[in-house]
Amino acid sequence: MTFARYVSVVIASTIKFIGGPLSGVPLGLTWLETALCTVVGMMLSVVVVTYVGSGIQALLHRYRTNPPKRFTKRTRLAIRIWKRAGLLGIAFLTPLILTPIGGTALAVSFGVKRGQLFFYMLLSGTFWALIQTLAIYQIPGLKGLFA
Repeated sequence: MTFARYVSVVIASTIKFIGGPLSGVPLGLTWLETALCTVVGMMLSVVVVTYVGSGIQALLHRYRTNPPKRFTKRTRLAIRIWKRAGLLGIAFLTPLILTPIGGTALAVSFGVKRGQLFFYMLLSGTFWALIQTLAIYQIPGLKGLFA
């Protein structure tokens, strides 16, 4: 039964990073177990998007009827982050704003090498998992809401 709890936290954090710490509390995991599962979930998402991303991009390009807009608010923000902070900035903001899938896709689109991408995403994921998990586990009365 414990394995299912771990998998739940991993799956929650592959889609949205904060989902890991938020799902660890009601499942009764310790903060360390929750933080580790959250990092595993983020890195699972990073690995999948890194290796499958180019195939998905080619598939989208094949079936797209209209050319994509080049300069939207989102692309301008991405370019601004890339120019100011590079991969370090993208990795730092991925758990907070960009989501593991979005941050990885952004880094891959800028042509970052896989080794660098994995390293910086692991550092960022570990840092933010510890911060967010400890913060959520310290909120008074949160455990009582789910009991």
